[in-house]
Amino acid sequence: MQRSLLEGWPLLGTLTVLLAAIVLGDAAAHGFDAESTRAAIRVTARTSFVLFCLAYSAAALVRFWPNAWTRWQRRNRRQIGLAFAVSHGMHALAIGAFALALPDTFRQETSVGMFVAGGIGYLFIALMAATSFDRTAAAIGPRAWRWLHGFGAFYIWVGFLNGFGSRAPMKPGYWAFVAVLLAVMALRLLALRRKKIAAPA
Repeated sequence: MQRSLLEGWPLLGTLTVLLAAIVLGDAAAHGFDAESTRAAIRVTARTSFVLFCLAYSAAALVRFWPNAWTRWQRRNRRQIGLAFAVSHGMHALAIGAFALALPDTFRQETSVGMFVAGGIGYLFIALMAATSFDRTAAAIGPRAWRWLHGFGAFYIWVGFLNGFGSRAPMKPGYWAFVAVLLAVMALRLLALRRKKIAAPA
């Protein structure tokens, strides 16, 4: 029987193809002009947001609402997380294309602080992706793995919160993204609290 394209490693391939189609389709809709690089930045930021939230909330959601969807989400959390890394890699390429297509605008809209904070975020993403395989995870050990993936994911969460939150006062639609991020963190904290209460003394 052919393995489902929505389970395990085939899921990562499915999501990668879907992400590429979304980016290319969005660029085509904007005529592949210089401004289409801005559109690519926006759409990859949003696909990264969705994939990150799915991976980051998986364990908490299945603890509170165990059903077919949350079990699938938890079972495929590794592949969803790697798809987030792919999406954010595309986001980086879109930023690079924007810098080449509109260099003056790029310099006006960026700062050294943005590059430093973003660079740290991408370093965490690269390290987390590299250690999302059984062999590499075993190589660094469980304690280092837990610290890297725990703190790295939190840093990325803060980055999303800052990115969407800073735009929300000017564009109220961004408050929806902020609300989702806060809800995901609240669920994780509640799940952690329940786990500690349930643990034997």
